[in-house]
Amino acid sequence: MKIGILGTGATGLGNAAWLAHAGHEVTVWSPGGQGARALLHAPLRCEGILQTEVRVGVAADPQQFAQLVQDAQVLLVALPNNGHRAVMDRLLPHLRTGQTVIVSSMNSLSALYLFEQAGARGVDITVASFGTTVFATRRTGETQARINAKRLALGVATLPHGEGDKVLALCRALFGDVFVPHAHCLETMLTNTNPVAHGPLALFNWTRVERAEQWPQYHYLTPQVADVILRLDAERLALARAFGLEVRTIEEHFAASFGTTSATLADIAAELHAKRGGPPGPTDVATRYLSEDIPFGLAFGLVLGELAGVAMEATRTVVASASLLLGRDLAAENDLIAPLGLRGETAPGLLRRVRA
Repeated sequence: MKIGILGTGATGLGNAAWLAHAGHEVTVWSPGGQGARALLHAPLRCEGILQTEVRVGVAADPQQFAQLVQDAQVLLVALPNNGHRAVMDRLLPHLRTGQTVIVSSMNSLSALYLFEQAGARGVDITVASFGTTVFATRRTGETQARINAKRLALGVATLPHGEGDKVLALCRALFGDVFVPHAHCLETMLTNTNPVAHGPLALFNWTRVERAEQWPQYHYLTPQVADVILRLDAERLALARAFGLEVRTIEEHFAASFGTTSATLADIAAELHAKRGGPPGPTDVATRYLSEDIPFGLAFGLVLGELAGVAMEATRTVVASASLLLGRDLAAENDLIAPLGLRGETAPGLLRRVRA
């Protein structure tokens, strides 16, 4: 298949290596223009659970980007959530009816934004969304990535709803039989545990981040930090129930993703540290653990809580604390809440939209 990958960070390169190794014709594009340039002249090398060296195409200018979008049978959005809207707006003029776009991974209902915006242009596309990435990947160089693990189970949601069986078959063909169907993209979003884990983990280890120390993050997910994460997770679960959903707990997420056997979150962190030693915690004050997971995860959840009537005081405290720490209103940085019209939405109304 012809597959276009939007984003050349760890997720983008890991997926590019996997798909090209499987024989697909893969072309990558970097929103900033520099992330893929080295791949014009060198192969993509992958280490870890996939050992391979492959050639991928590179869309290096606006004309090549337009051609990539138009030619691809499948497009994979492999970007931080704070870049989704800008890239989706660039995609929209070039999309054509019949294409499938996979959003990996999704927060803030960006899949719904893309689907509705394409429909408003008269373009009928299928949008699939994952609650997390297929692989746990690190970018180790300009042309190198390391896939450390592959999820054991991963939910996928589809817009329009009627394309669910086709999308499930496609995802399994591309990545293997790890996918289970979700009712809709709101369920997929609410299964994403990254925001509830990453926010407290970064906040309570901030001096390590600010000093750029090397720190194994599971080792520093201590019992008290785990307790805060569990309070946020309880609010995520309550929000899901308000929309008629039962999603897995963060402990169940780790068991499904990495095969952990410990019962409590603190023990799970210790188990993962003993097995893997990492991954390392963030060492840059611009870390996505705050710049992405707070506005596009926790703050977006607060908006959903308001329209569904769910109190989320622990979540609100973490959002406010992260904003105080960084000296800016992180909730205001979410650029999807307004175009999705959520301030004037109702819970039944949003459910109708995600079940389209």
